[in-house]
Amino acid sequence: MGGEQDFRPLFETPIQNKGNRVTAMRGPVALSLILCAFLLTGSIGLDSQHHQEEADHVLATTITVDSTNLRFSPSDVTISEGETLRFFWSGELLPHNAVEANGVFDSGEPSRNVDYIFTFEIGMNGTYEYVCEPHEDMGMVGTITVEPVNTTEEEEPSVVEEEEAEERTLPHPLLSGLASLALASILPNKRRSRIGE
Repeated sequence: MGGEQDFRPLFETPIQNKGNRVTAMRGPVALSLILCAFLLTGSIGLDSQHHQEEADHVLATTITVDSTNLRFSPSDVTISEGETLRFFWSGELLPHNAVEANGVFDSGEPSRNVDYIFTFEIGMNGTYEYVCEPHEDMGMVGTITVEPVNTTEEEEPSVVEEEEAEERTLPHPLLSGLASLALASILPNKRRSRIGE
């Protein structure tokens, strides 16, 4: 009738359909790349407090339970001010806890599973006695000796080195994720340009 109409074939050949498949797949592929980037960089659900707690657990001196003899293992520990102590046991037959005699720390009610950390701050040097309340009469006691931190001139360079090391750490995971997304968005464009050639 007087105007032009677009001609659309009923059946597309594989060559004609190739562009449509690439366009249709772009959304799910991009979503998958975004999700992978965030998961690989650790940006979802992690905060600095979680990282600090995890670091404390790794760097802590750990005290466990010797269930056979109803003893802490080790029962006597020597650490320095500023260091962390971890009381950790899991799946014990009997419930235990760790309570310092003067209330400085307390892991809570006796339990078969305990993961409790305590950091002895600067100025807390001294000797601390602790007990497992249900088994104190059976000799389940321990001693923690906290030595003062040596604040001589010799230790200052190590602090400077640690600060320099922090400056060289990788950027926040979110920045890594954004960089991954930028690269992921470039790849489909280059692929599309090759298809059109």
